[in-house]
Amino acid sequence: MTTAIIPGSFDPVTNGHVDIMQRSTQMFDRVITAVMHNSSKKPLFSLEEKLELLRISTEGIDNLEIKTFDGLLAEFARKEGATVLVKGLRSVTDYEYEIPMAVMNREINTELETIFLPTSPQYRVLSSSIIKEVARFEAVPNGFVPPAVAEALKQKLSER
Repeated sequence: MTTAIIPGSFDPVTNGHVDIMQRSTQMFDRVITAVMHNSSKKPLFSLEEKLELLRISTEGIDNLEIKTFDGLLAEFARKEGATVLVKGLRSVTDYEYEIPMAVMNREINTELETIFLPTSPQYRVLSSSIIKEVARFEAVPNGFVPPAVAEALKQKLSER
């Protein structure tokens, strides 16, 4: 049985993320979406809110688990028995950012391989950062985030 992990901060989860999750569950026996706290980013959503939005957005996807972790991803993977990390790539810039992390994860956990999935064309320009920016102006295009995320963005940004 092969376990894969899709790590991310998911602030917020987008349809691009969900697409990578769906495609990964078709390739691996068990897939864990691992929500991490990224200290270099200022999150819009709390960890609890992210988990709830992920649960709603991935309802009906078989063999997908949603978990959180602290510390090193490579150690979390070892604890979960995962041998694969799945990373979605939108561009060469993503690749250049991800390669050093893949090398370091493999150094820490020699059982761990990183695979890269190209983003589906309709999500190539999509990022959580872009979504948050356009949401501030109530301009999130349809089809870029799950409906629950669109609603949560409206509510969250109206509070500010």
